[in-house]
Amino acid sequence: MKKITVIIASIFFISLQGACKPSNENQKQAEAIAQKEQMPVQTETVDGLKKAYFASGCFWCVEAIYESVNGVKEAVSGYSGGQTKNPTYENHADHAEAVEVIYNPEIVSFNQLVDVYFASQNVTQINGQGPDRGASYRSIIFYQNNTEKKIIDQKIAALNKDLGGDKVAAQVLPFQKFWKAEAYHQNYERNNPGNPYIQNVSIPRLNKFKKKMPELLKKDAAH
Repeated sequence: MKKITVIIASIFFISLQGACKPSNENQKQAEAIAQKEQMPVQTETVDGLKKAYFASGCFWCVEAIYESVNGVKEAVSGYSGGQTKNPTYENHADHAEAVEVIYNPEIVSFNQLVDVYFASQNVTQINGQGPDRGASYRSIIFYQNNTEKKIIDQKIAALNKDLGGDKVAAQVLPFQKFWKAEAYHQNYERNNPGNPYIQNVSIPRLNKFKKKMPELLKKDAAH
């Protein structure tokens, strides 16, 4: 995503062509994983909070979007959806950039988090969002039980009906494991507001979402 040094315009231009792009992407392996039948892993709840997992392009963008939602305590950037152990930013191979959303189900439901997911992306873009393209930016929505899968499937069916000939590009996968990304990726949008990628991709995407679903925003995120 984002080894962007804010120095010269040429670097800025390159960043918008694929700031999140890792090395050693493996499209065929990613597709095989998507088709492989697995049992979902249920995460443990802590102090009444739950966890949900989403991938939708650059994790800097997705993290900022979910942290603007009322009832979300924290969104953590990382890697999921693949089989490679101990993935890193330099080589997360078959994994997609993903976020772990820690939320209070008494304030915001999984159903609403799925609505946020689809409202904050181009639902028909395959293997990427905006300028970030490739398997590591593919859209994946993870489920941990049959109830979550049913919610996801119903929303995708409704969207596909509305889209006419187009189809929702997101994969629907059983959650297996989330690998937390390096520390400098966490809260990246908040900590690096002057970064050209943040200014020209992350913030516009966040603001577009805010206009769509203002009723779900935290008070300090509404403006």
